[in-house]
Amino acid sequence: MSDYNAPIRDMQFVLKELAGLDEVAALPGCEEASEDLVDAILEEAGKFANGVLAPLNWSGDQAGARWNDGEVSTAPGWKEAYSQFTEAGWTALANDPEYGGQGLPNLVNTAVIEMWKSANMAFSLCPMLTNGAIAALALCGSDALKANYLEKMVSGEWTGTMNLTEPQAGSDLAAVRSRAEPQADGSYKVFGQKIFITYGEHDMTDNIVHLVLARLPDAPEGVKGISLFVVPKFVLDANGAPGERNDVHCVSIEHKLGIHASPTCVLAFGDKGGATGYLVGEANRGLEYMFVMMNEARFAVGMEGLALAERAYQQALGYAKERVQGTELGVRGGPKVSIIHHPDVRRMLMWMKSHTEAMRALAYVVAAANDKAHRHPDESVRASQQAFVDLLIPVVKGWCTENAIDVASTGVQVHGGMGFIEETGAAQHLRDARITTIYEGTTAIQANDLIGRKIAREGGVTVRALIGEMRETAGALAAGDDNLKVIAKGLGEGVSAVEAAVTYLVDTFGKDIKAAHVGAVPFLKLMGIVTGGWQMARAAQKAAAHLAAGEGDADFYRAKLVTARFYADHVLAQAAGLSKVVVNGASGALDLSEDQF
Repeated sequence: MSDYNAPIRDMQFVLKELAGLDEVAALPGCEEASEDLVDAILEEAGKFANGVLAPLNWSGDQAGARWNDGEVSTAPGWKEAYSQFTEAGWTALANDPEYGGQGLPNLVNTAVIEMWKSANMAFSLCPMLTNGAIAALALCGSDALKANYLEKMVSGEWTGTMNLTEPQAGSDLAAVRSRAEPQADGSYKVFGQKIFITYGEHDMTDNIVHLVLARLPDAPEGVKGISLFVVPKFVLDANGAPGERNDVHCVSIEHKLGIHASPTCVLAFGDKGGATGYLVGEANRGLEYMFVMMNEARFAVGMEGLALAERAYQQALGYAKERVQGTELGVRGGPKVSIIHHPDVRRMLMWMKSHTEAMRALAYVVAAANDKAHRHPDESVRASQQAFVDLLIPVVKGWCTENAIDVASTGVQVHGGMGFIEETGAAQHLRDARITTIYEGTTAIQANDLIGRKIAREGGVTVRALIGEMRETAGALAAGDDNLKVIAKGLGEGVSAVEAAVTYLVDTFGKDIKAAHVGAVPFLKLMGIVTGGWQMARAAQKAAAHLAAGEGDADFYRAKLVTARFYADHVLAQAAGLSKVVVNGASGALDLSEDQF
């Protein structure tokens, strides 16, 4: 089992040369995010991830969370690690200084979050959900709710959850049945059951702030009749401290394929007379407010895909360098060599490495755009950057998580039979990754959102602007050396594949919606491959410029060029086939009757 080492050098390259840290640091409120400060943050976060969280990853997986009569005990070491995490101020990094946050850009926080998730995904889920709840309350909550809860949540003293789905509802939130009854004092009594609630009960803090979807008595049917409520584990007393135990209880935790140390709870509200809750914002706008949390969570889950891919790659690379087996091809009578000398092992490692670097670059670029969308002084720039973020969040979530499964599975393959043995640790990454394509909206939900709300509804305006940007990058590379020309050609062909698919989707969506949706997931994968390839091409362009100038770490930049070339040859080459699936794949998927299956 290998240790985790935060890939700080690559993070710095992506932050500074692809995501534009200098531009983000020039935004109002981001002036303190200098290169020196960011480097220091990355260094300290890396130490915490490597030294505190990573050592608990495997032991936490083996021990798991434990339920006993409504109480949940986290894995050994969890409480102590969480205490260190909050004392070091990591919960407050990107939150509003008004509530005790440090106010750093989302871009910087994204790199730090990657470390937490690579080091220990199960642990990272708790602060992830808390940050989503903070975002929803800060945007939509009353002054009283903000005053009562935000400072404690930003400090990490209290954690937060997101309570959406129910046993009968799944992803169909229109089927939510939990109800909230108004009380004379302005509060509500909440009744119902919620499932799959991450860290819905635990022993790390003295209060948990649940954000809960429920219906008021006079609410309209469907998603337009859902309201959002704060339901704390302990109702606050007159001094704002946890007081009376609320009527919300954990009735069980799930036994899962992976993320064993993260308690996934079934919560019952109101079994003993009603759980005290407080309305967030306006009635019947709960789903709208919850999507503030959902977008935060979807991007964060995409980061889990990247992070698990990085961890699986590091483990496979370490094993490939140490495992001696067979002689080197073409060397007659040679000695036994480590398996990294074998061509197919090298291909697998390059496949893992190139996908991980492409995911990192795309995610960080989207994070930087999110900072600009919220902070840029020019309204038109804010609007264009928000459109870019909205377009690509489903891609970051869907493509990165699907890749995580494939990368982790490839990591098991690199290990051979030892990868199938739990003690090596390779299997845990695959088990942990498997949930990421499901929660916070399955890959199909992300893909349907992408082709519907983000492309068809606006006639492809934003995606066509992105296509123009990618063509500019390909054109610039085409003027370079032979290696850059190959990368440019691969990107150009990939962009043409996206363009053909977009044209089909825009033309077809309103005429034959089922045909369009058959190609939704293949299109999301196509978008991920090509936008990831765009970032790899930009990385190659930067690396070539540094090498030509004779500056910086030559080995690092040469590796960037080789990795970008591999991506063009092995990954972008898939784009044309995926585009054909989008355009031509409907008939084969839809023509069988139900009885013919």
